[in-house]
Amino acid sequence: MGRFPKKSGREVLDTHERLPSWISKEKTSLSQLHDLKVGLRESHLHTVCEEARCPNRTHCFTHGTATFLLLGDICTRACGFCSIKNGKPLVLDPHEPEDTASRVEAMGLRYAVLTSVNRDDLLDGGSAQIAETVRAIRRRCPSVSVEVLIPDFMGDLESVSSVILSGPIVLNHNVETVPRLYPIVRPAGRFERSLSVLKKAKDLGRDIFGDQFKTKSGLMLGLGENEKELLEVFEKLRLVEVDILTLGQYLRPTRYQLPVTRYVPPGEFELLAKRAKAMGFSTVYAGPLVRSSFNAFEVSQQDGIAIF
Repeated sequence: MGRFPKKSGREVLDTHERLPSWISKEKTSLSQLHDLKVGLRESHLHTVCEEARCPNRTHCFTHGTATFLLLGDICTRACGFCSIKNGKPLVLDPHEPEDTASRVEAMGLRYAVLTSVNRDDLLDGGSAQIAETVRAIRRRCPSVSVEVLIPDFMGDLESVSSVILSGPIVLNHNVETVPRLYPIVRPAGRFERSLSVLKKAKDLGRDIFGDQFKTKSGLMLGLGENEKELLEVFEKLRLVEVDILTLGQYLRPTRYQLPVTRYVPPGEFELLAKRAKAMGFSTVYAGPLVRSSFNAFEVSQQDGIAIF
């Protein structure tokens, strides 16, 4: 069983409620984050690490990695689990693709992860801007591999194709939770729509890039799902040939998001990972602090099960 390097110097997360002892984050000083944050601000860029209050943001920033948040920092949806601002977004920044590529180069990344807010106000959902950002990175940093974590584009498969054709090595789209919980967790999402996005991505990506192209999806645990529902989702993801599965604990970002229903012990994550691997996923990355873009390069290279 593979294991990615664990963090050191751990401390309990600062949240509004007492958390189990197994949920913690890396201790660091603010000075370690200063240069990276200054660079992002100077480039007028955003990261999902900050906007979504990811519990691993300190670890990623101090290890020179970040997941870039494209299409602005205002989302047109209001998912129950997410702390990213929602409302009426601003006009797209035409410099964002080149600015992102420049920052990838300046950070010396070997693997860049791009995600975005939902932009249901745009006819293509912002797919052209995402695709141009991938191309900009590949032009400026040809040795850098790119992973994209995309929204569902309201089911517009042409938008999915646009992103695939730009050349990412991994296409991630998270189903987030089980279908029963969509009305409260992802009220503007549709589970079957997400499956269609993943299927289109796999079919087209494999036709163009062969077996090196991978699809990926993830779920948050602790929102009220049960094991039977999880296993049914795993089966449906395998039916559309998703390669990589991530499983993490939902943590309430602020008091304005959905409460945690249950904290899942690490042993249960390991058991679920084994069940998922037996269904045919090439890689399963599971654990309380696993997030879909965390250790993305290592996950893309791993075959088997990794527990964090």
